[in-house]
Amino acid sequence: MANKFNSGDSRTRSSVSIFIIAGLCCFFYLLGAWQRSGFGKGDSIALEMTKSGENCNILPNLNFETHHVVEAGTINDSDSEVKVYEPCTSRYADYTPCQDQRRAMTFPRDNMNYRERHCPPQEEKLHCLIPAPKGYVTPFPWPKSRDYVPYANAPYKSLTVEKAIQNWIQYEGNVFRFPGGGTQFPQGADKYIDQLASVIPIDNGIVRTALDTGCGVASWGAYLWKRNVIAMSFAPRDSHEAQVQFALERGVPAVIGVLGTVKMPYPSRAFDMAHCSRCLIPWGANDGMYMKEVDRVLRPGGYWVLSGPPINWKTNYRAWQRPEKELQEEQRKIEEIAKLLCWEKKSEKGEIAIWQKRMDADSCRSAQENSGATFCKADDPDDVWYKKMEPCITPYNKANRDEDSAVDVKPFPERLYAVPPRIASGSLPGVSVEEYLEDNKKWKKHVRAYKKINKIIDTGRYRNIMDMNAGLGGFAAALQSPKLWVMNVMPTISEKNTLGVVYERGLIGIYHDWCEAFSTYPRTYDLIHANGVFSLYKNKCNFEDILLEMDRILRPEGAIIFRDEVDVLIKVKKIIGGMKYDSKLVDHEDGPLVPEKILVAVKQYWVGNSTSVQ
Repeated sequence: MANKFNSGDSRTRSSVSIFIIAGLCCFFYLLGAWQRSGFGKGDSIALEMTKSGENCNILPNLNFETHHVVEAGTINDSDSEVKVYEPCTSRYADYTPCQDQRRAMTFPRDNMNYRERHCPPQEEKLHCLIPAPKGYVTPFPWPKSRDYVPYANAPYKSLTVEKAIQNWIQYEGNVFRFPGGGTQFPQGADKYIDQLASVIPIDNGIVRTALDTGCGVASWGAYLWKRNVIAMSFAPRDSHEAQVQFALERGVPAVIGVLGTVKMPYPSRAFDMAHCSRCLIPWGANDGMYMKEVDRVLRPGGYWVLSGPPINWKTNYRAWQRPEKELQEEQRKIEEIAKLLCWEKKSEKGEIAIWQKRMDADSCRSAQENSGATFCKADDPDDVWYKKMEPCITPYNKANRDEDSAVDVKPFPERLYAVPPRIASGSLPGVSVEEYLEDNKKWKKHVRAYKKINKIIDTGRYRNIMDMNAGLGGFAAALQSPKLWVMNVMPTISEKNTLGVVYERGLIGIYHDWCEAFSTYPRTYDLIHANGVFSLYKNKCNFEDILLEMDRILRPEGAIIFRDEVDVLIKVKKIIGGMKYDSKLVDHEDGPLVPEKILVAVKQYWVGNSTSVQ
């Protein structure tokens, strides 16, 4: 009898399970049909994410209680109500908290201090959702986005007038068109890059990472992409309204930034090439401080390109409407500082001058010492976050020489998985060659799992991707594709500073503290990856502030992949539940017994209106 009872009970449970599964499948089918009917705006990302549930392999609501016990006090569930975050008013549609124009004007103008990062104190932070402008649409896919940006996404026409003869940008109907011109290359970036390539080995993978100072709308970086060169472009938020915003809408890596009083947020020896095309940076001022800062981030053997004033001043001083003697003195100072830095002038043709940083700085060390050069005393040239810039030369210490001689930096794409010099030389504490190789295997596995959850990751739908806690760059390396790029962020509170390794792999990134706002415009990233971010920042700053910042920089219908401990993700899921997101908890790819989980969230499409809060 007992056996019969158990058998009948089993059949009953089986029938109930089949009924539940069938019901879920019907639900997802009806939901998909509703989305296909045309309701809502934007693209079909939400539909694609929902489709992943149609096979019923991943349940929308996972119960972790049978696998793990959350310790008392870890999560505060005293308030069972989910806090609902209201939209900000439309005047905040392009709000950049740490480069706010009104706050900037309260700071000194000396050395562009007022254009640097000045973040609001805690009591002034917004606690509402930054709205998209009315009419906002999903950007065009790459490479069409290089040439066209929907007007509604960045409705600023001033550059179409101000830079009309320089071929920066044109307004055509409901889109902006970017012909590829620039102040120094009105005939197009391609021809300009061809000129550079006659001196610099741009096309063979030797030059992979580039820095564009004062980038405008980043056409130089946009056209380098097809040559397998990735440029980190920056420009201030100034009278050239939305230049960095246009760059990111085009799908080109860029941040808001300026050479001012603090060091650039990049590691030493990071870039194969640095570039200034009439960027208006006073290179000879302050004892060559800005050239010395470029030298810090330029890899031995790297190139510096300067086009525009004062190069070829004898021919152009009248057109530039500047005195001959002033331009002559400006170029003299630049030449003098370049020599002091051991940069060899490779070419000067027309308005373009190119220098190359020597591979072996020891060859001119005696000349530097005889000239009375000042060397930086800081032990770590990568310790730069909010550190004051100084007019000193970053020395080649023993570790630097070991790194550069231990393993030659490989051409790209071989560089992507070759052992980086910082690791091969043993100069990065706590990271061995074996650990690096294991990290690569781990992230290949993780990314395979992500692609099963979100099947459109590598289809071209996501162009601008951010990794908020990049580590050794394994996530970006596993995703590597001409369809996308990854901004690898190194949290300033990380135990290991590995951003230099990221650059040695031919990837790009930046230092940042996630207790503050990132140096970008709203709606500039399609996909954000947050691996261990909230465990890292637990008790450092409010989860709410980090999530509001993530929401600010994520496009409508963009996606976030959180990977963290289950107790942390439960808290995160509760907060984003009031922020206009659809989310789903998923087990670790190694099974439900692993305490680390994955939370996938998709931002809903919505735009602002005049009745929003704040």
